Amino acid sequence: MNRASVRCPDERAGETDNHPGRGERMPVLSVIVPFHNVEKYIGPCLESIAAQTMDDLEVICVDDGSADGGPAVVESMRAGDRRITLLRQGNHGVGRARNVGVRRATGRYLAFVDGDDTVPRDAFKRLVSSLEATGSDLACGNVMRLYRNLLIPSWAHREAFARPVKSTHITRHPLLVRDRMLWNKVYRRAFWDRLGLTFPERMYEDQPVAMAAHVGARSVDVLAAVVYHWRERDEPGASITQRCLEPDNLRDRLLSVLQTSAVLVRGAPELKTDFDRDTLDIDMSVAAEAMAAMGPTADPALLDLAVRYLDGVSHEAWLSLPYALRLQVHLLHQRRLAELAYVFTQERCGQLQPRVSSAGLLRRRWYGRHPSMPQQLSDVSGELRTRARLVSLDWRGGMLYGAGRVGVGRFDVRELRRMRVKVWLEERRTGETVPLSDEESAPTWESVVQEDGGALPEHAFPFRFAFDPAALTPAQLARRGRWDLYVQLRGHGLRLDGRVSGPRWSPPLIPAPRRRNGVWLVPVRSPKGRWGLRLRKAPAIIGECRVDGGDLVFSGALSDVGDGDPVVRLRRRSDGEEMYFPATLAGRDFEARVPLADIDESVGRESWWEVLLDQGRAIRPLVRTKERPVATVAARRFLVDRGEDGCLLLAER
Repeated sequence: MNRASVRCPDERAGETDNHPGRGERMPVLSVIVPFHNVEKYIGPCLESIAAQTMDDLEVICVDDGSADGGPAVVESMRAGDRRITLLRQGNHGVGRARNVGVRRATGRYLAFVDGDDTVPRDAFKRLVSSLEATGSDLACGNVMRLYRNLLIPSWAHREAFARPVKSTHITRHPLLVRDRMLWNKVYRRAFWDRLGLTFPERMYEDQPVAMAAHVGARSVDVLAAVVYHWRERDEPGASITQRCLEPDNLRDRLLSVLQTSAVLVRGAPELKTDFDRDTLDIDMSVAAEAMAAMGPTADPALLDLAVRYLDGVSHEAWLSLPYALRLQVHLLHQRRLAELAYVFTQERCGQLQPRVSSAGLLRRRWYGRHPSMPQQLSDVSGELRTRARLVSLDWRGGMLYGAGRVGVGRFDVRELRRMRVKVWLEERRTGETVPLSDEESAPTWESVVQEDGGALPEHAFPFRFAFDPAALTPAQLARRGRWDLYVQLRGHGLRLDGRVSGPRWSPPLIPAPRRRNGVWLVPVRSPKGRWGLRLRKAPAIIGECRVDGGDLVFSGALSDVGDGDPVVRLRRRSDGEEMYFPATLAGRDFEARVPLADIDESVGRESWWEVLLDQGRAIRPLVRTKERPVATVAARRFLVDRGEDGCLLLAER
């Protein structure tokens, strides 16, 4: 049997094999890679480790009872790289697999990589070099989510790793309470052994260990550089988190939460509230959804775990939750599962709209009223935000007329009776404003069309406004700036300002641009649905745009013909990916046809492509057509729209 590949009937089998023999030098770093049924990803994972600029390492792969071809991929790579070791065990879980790997590791430092993720080329060199320079026990770095071939910043790591901090500690850098993963780190092996760290043999085994390391470290190095690519798999049920509502999955999640909470209570109690804020928002929202689905059939022991954790949550942490989720978690805490199921369904359908009212004279507070919510958990003063949308927007007689509705989130505002609603345009760069309306309004109920075509009731204040382009001064026109549409709701001691926005795929249509004194006034709507006005020149104008037989067809005119035929360039906003299609030119007139089925598939929930013309320089054509076609091509749904500067925008959902 080859020494580098040992079949282990249990976690202790073969542990003495493959250690460096007498005279062999120990590696600087041991990288432990547990894997299970990731044949599709284990090759790219190991390739990213093998390509590290730091090559003094060993790679200990632990097969956790894979039933696919993953072990064969590792064997093949091991044959060409003696740094790779393959160990095998039955399907006992990733916790035991990691423990097996740690016991076999011989390096001065430890790192962990999941078999479906990848590591940037300089990651281990950056982390180890930092530890060598500072003497810290642990070095950690920033993370990107990997979806297919697209990298997106990880929300859990973005703030904590915004800037580098050497020789710090979680108590001095509290944002690290969100850094509960193993794999964006390198650990000093002596430190690991000193703490006696081992993994629980269950799912979500990494959180308590990662937090124990943060709390137990004498000092920690925080790197702003990205050191890990965390894959988001798109196969249904492929990962632990995709099965989060299953009872066994939820049990392990709650056990991990309780263990991590205990680590903080013992070693860093000042961080417990920060931990609880995130845990309530993430883990307890999953628990509430799972328990709502289980209802009376829920395992009492499982419910006990959730209640045991919630018993130790501070009032301050409770109030950090959005009201609707706070209500659901409260019902979970009270073991009122039938009510929880009802409220969860109401919220999911958009029908949970508690009344909002105020109390107090000198220090007015606002409360959401619901029969199942106690007074001490009802405060929503910090949660009230304008929720404003347009229901119509169009040009009439040279004026831009709009109508909309504004509320305070998903609350019933009947007790506010009448409020004043002010609407204005504000130039983004200078802060100059153009007032549009300021009127008294009373709330009404209205059925609101949703992006999926359905409708939900909404309680909000109607408003109207009119914009006269003559209100813009010659200087404002000359600046060709960006103007945002704002709304203010005030009265009864309440004053809330916010942007007017709404779901991008819902009405109303974006009106065509109009010209004044040689400057185009372009009504715009951002990808996030925020409305505004863009002032610009137009080197090219699209006069016709339609979907014809699965093709996006558009035509228009150039102000400057330039040299040669232009090329259509599609640029994806999320990552800068580009695609090119031909265009024809006759005099100043151009025409292009883009087969929608040939466009790269959507990455994530939505993909947004800017449609440009390229004649050696990028030309952003202004779209003058009123149409906003939505097309379904080969089971793919596309929206043809205007971008934030009035250029052609193609979205896929």
